[in-house]
Amino acid sequence: MTDQTKIPLPQDGEQPVEPQGASLIERAVESFGWGKLSPPPLVPANLKSPVMRAEPAQPKRELAEAQPTSAPVAIEPEPVAVEPEPAIVRPEAPAAASEPAEITPAALSAPAPIVAGGSHPVDREHLRRQGFIVPEGSVTATLEEFRIVKRQLLLNAADLKRQGGAAKAQRVLICSPHPGEGKTYCAVNLALSIAAEKESEVLLVDADFANPSVLSALGLPGGRGLMDALADAALDVTQLVLATDVPGLKVLPAGDATTSDSEYLNSSRTASVLDRLTEGAPHRIVIFDSPPALAASPAAELAQYVGQALVICRADRTGQQSLEDAISLLSGCPNIQLLLNAANFSPSGRRFGAYYGYGA
Repeated sequence: MTDQTKIPLPQDGEQPVEPQGASLIERAVESFGWGKLSPPPLVPANLKSPVMRAEPAQPKRELAEAQPTSAPVAIEPEPVAVEPEPAIVRPEAPAAASEPAEITPAALSAPAPIVAGGSHPVDREHLRRQGFIVPEGSVTATLEEFRIVKRQLLLNAADLKRQGGAAKAQRVLICSPHPGEGKTYCAVNLALSIAAEKESEVLLVDADFANPSVLSALGLPGGRGLMDALADAALDVTQLVLATDVPGLKVLPAGDATTSDSEYLNSSRTASVLDRLTEGAPHRIVIFDSPPALAASPAAELAQYVGQALVICRADRTGQQSLEDAISLLSGCPNIQLLLNAANFSPSGRRFGAYYGYGA
């Protein structure tokens, strides 16, 4: 310890006298030998103030304040910043699988899904005004007449299938020698009558490419149809069929008009397109409303693809020679039948529909 007795004490009433030229710090340095320590390093002259060295943390805080966009994410572990965002959206990835797939050979071998475009309403009032059968309507003479006709056609179709007729047994061609003899009227009524069957369904095909009228008779919208499927190999004909709100009734439009309709029908593609219409549907009857046989050639081309042909002859218009010529052109079909239309006189006096109170 330092001998404090050597430090002079002030007398009473006197003020302590500091040695001249020496401060208390300097005397302490000299007394404890601090003067022998090495001097502090020189401060560079380019430093503005020793205050910058006295607060070394200040530049870091200023840097953090100068970069506010990156600092909070890097050093603040807030719950919002660490949420696993990708894990929330990944489960929605399977939605991409809803894109339409290409038609493969396996898909072509599947049953024909004839439900294109949803269900289209059939104009019942329009049918009533034209004298057609009205679905879910009253029993009329027209309904009873076509019940007799359809029963014969269905029995023939069953016989042809048992004889190995395959898909042809399910196809019926409706034709007439000339225009205006009622072929479309009979085709639509026959289709509506078969649609009422409990174990059968019907596909009505408008094959009158030059003068299609099936859609207008039923009040259905137009669209691509049979001719488009024959002309374009990339089209699946089952996707062009219109489903209706009449149970058991589907409709295939004629499609775009062309001057080469006969050539397309005579191509090798026709058989595969028509086979698709009955593929996987053994209880489906396909009815073709074709052009008049003596007015256009497509009727004769279609006759070779069907199991039955029903020739409409109008009682007050069709001549015997015209009927014979039409039958000759349709000879590609093995089973041709005649249907007399617009007959007002019955030798037997039958009045279909009268038993239900609606006969005329």
